[in-house]
Amino acid sequence: MMRPAGFALVDDRSYIRGMARPRRSGDTRQLLVEEGAAGFLASGYHGTGIKQVLDKVGVPKGSFYNYFDSKESFGRAVIEHHSLCVQRNLSAAFGAAADPVSGLRAFFGRLMAEFVEAEFTGGCLIANLGGELEGSELLRESLSKAWGAWRDRVAEQLREAQGLGMIRSDIDATDLADLLLESWEGAVIRMKIDRTLEPLQKCLDRLLDDYFRP
Repeated sequence: MMRPAGFALVDDRSYIRGMARPRRSGDTRQLLVEEGAAGFLASGYHGTGIKQVLDKVGVPKGSFYNYFDSKESFGRAVIEHHSLCVQRNLSAAFGAAADPVSGLRAFFGRLMAEFVEAEFTGGCLIANLGGELEGSELLRESLSKAWGAWRDRVAEQLREAQGLGMIRSDIDATDLADLLLESWEGAVIRMKIDRTLEPLQKCLDRLLDDYFRP
């Protein structure tokens, strides 16, 4: 699957486990966050040790607290970084598309292409951590905010499509966006189990090309 023209993906390694390593920033704090995103996706929050992240970045163990108060604050920074990357990727996909629905397909299409490159491994950092961090109110709030930002951008796109008569207008765009993203995340689980893009393609086809239509 080819990248849509003009769609420059921001790679934070926190959606697809097999993503190529991004160009490393010169900022140590940012390097730690980028490595944390990769570690959390591959091994989970609890399975990723701070020493492991520090060693990969080449930072002395005692330096961690120069940048973060705790592992929780580190986790919050990783989630915020992931959310920012998602927002940039949404903007790139939507800005290069001929219409709102094509923009949504471009965004999700690029994710599917990355899943193929990663041999159907990985997933979404927000969804993965959401199932792991029920005991942390700080991180739960961060995940909720990140999900809401993603949902709201998709809702804006759907609302624009409603104005053009491309999407049904009898259901609020925010409700449609929640349905799309919740269905997508469930399809990602099925994709990883069966190692095929079919669940993801069905999700998009059944919603964008069927249920969401006027």
